[in-house]
Amino acid sequence: MVGSVLAVVDDSLTHLDAEGRARMVDVADKPPTRRWARARARVRMDRTTVDLILRGAVEKGDVIAVARIAGIQAAKATSALLPLCHPISIASVEVDVRPRTDEPSVEVESHVVAVDRTGPEMEALAAAAGAALCVVDMCKAVDRSMVVEGLEITEKGGGRSGRLVRRDGRLEPA
Repeated sequence: MVGSVLAVVDDSLTHLDAEGRARMVDVADKPPTRRWARARARVRMDRTTVDLILRGAVEKGDVIAVARIAGIQAAKATSALLPLCHPISIASVEVDVRPRTDEPSVEVESHVVAVDRTGPEMEALAAAAGAALCVVDMCKAVDRSMVVEGLEITEKGGGRSGRLVRRDGRLEPA
């Protein structure tokens, strides 16, 4: 078993040690810099559910406000949820939650800024996912068919890779 794992271990797999075991990457020699990431997700739902959200008529409360706070909280808890993710010094988290009537859905976008040795991509993804899951939780009594989709990093910058933007499904240099 170990031999087969070693066959795929190379320098690009930074979360594996020489024996192919999971490890937390050592970032101690990297300088702290300002880094940021944006992510998005979407919750598809029935049109009547979007209407309830827009009217503030969901029994559990203000879906948009609570989802925004859930996203912020998720960003702050990321390293507790993902075992190999570093706790980082988050400077700011913004979460935008927008119901859409044209395509019955709620779009979530997050923007996380940190000053640290590694970037906040996972925190941005966690923020978008946390907010989307909160929308599902708050609306599941009226819409059991909701689907969370499209969770992805849309843009990042400040690290060694420079600024990257999602184009045609891939993160590419801006």
